[in-house]
Amino acid sequence: MSSFEKVRVAAVQATPVVLDAEASVAKAVALLGEAAAAGARLAVLPECFVPLYPSNAWAKGVASFGGWDELWERLWANAVDVPGPLVDELVAACRRHGVWCSIGINERESERPGTLYNTMLVLGPDGLALRHRKLMPTMQERLFHGVGAGDDLDVVDSPLGRVGGLICWENRMPLARWKLYRRGVQIWLAPNADDSDGWLASMRHIAIESGAFVVSVPQFIPAAAFPDDFPVPLPAGKAVFGDGGAAIVEPTWGEVIAGPLRGEEGMVIADCDLREGLHAKRWFDVAGHYSRLDVLAPAAPAERPPSPARPGDADDGRAAEHEREHPPR
Repeated sequence: MSSFEKVRVAAVQATPVVLDAEASVAKAVALLGEAAAAGARLAVLPECFVPLYPSNAWAKGVASFGGWDELWERLWANAVDVPGPLVDELVAACRRHGVWCSIGINERESERPGTLYNTMLVLGPDGLALRHRKLMPTMQERLFHGVGAGDDLDVVDSPLGRVGGLICWENRMPLARWKLYRRGVQIWLAPNADDSDGWLASMRHIAIESGAFVVSVPQFIPAAAFPDDFPVPLPAGKAVFGDGGAAIVEPTWGEVIAGPLRGEEGMVIADCDLREGLHAKRWFDVAGHYSRLDVLAPAAPAERPPSPARPGDADDGRAAEHEREHPPR
């Protein structure tokens, strides 16, 4: 049975140690300790935190065949195996601090060097609870990341409640959201790289639509975070490549209850009473009394319940049978 805890959640707006997986994980471990010290039971870090998000702000030239091999090689060398030692470090930190964590990584498959994936992990004191690969990389991301298979669209039935979510612009995909709505998500994770006002509007909508608390964690990426030996040129005169905007949104009226935090690293924290999600679904349950699967085509035909009988259905059946027995001449 679903529980309705009061969960303190931290949206951790942090800058990775660019192109250094071990240092980025060490920073994440320290941040988990800070979040736990503030009383958080769940800490959410940004998309591709380990070791870098390939932003359109500096990666527009990646479509070229030449000039990007060194970046690709260093990104792969600092990507994460799942399972693997860096994941083990994060799990050990969750166990040590008694917290759950969601973190975005560039995922590799060391036994088959090649494609990387934009992956969200959900980790708890007992280990890896969920690995989700982004279904559809956006624009230039497609030249860095493969597409996810979609067999990992699920929620974690954790002691904190039912936790799940989508990565960045996956949150714009109605049928992807629908699949998680059907799983009864209570805390919605939205690691991303979008610092626009429109993004925050989407987060407020999803909170209302899902009946879940939404934890949105963009990135804060100043130009100063890039090492001197970064292998491709950065646009001149640009001081920030991601301004942040971390926020937590409640599910009844879509109010922003923490954040948005912009222009700096930091964390925003909120106490999320999951009973509020239950209250919201008394009014509007997108996967329940407001779904109307008998009318609206669902994501999968197997999810559609039988349509109720309509006036005249029985008469129509008798007429069809009579016509078969007595065809017109």
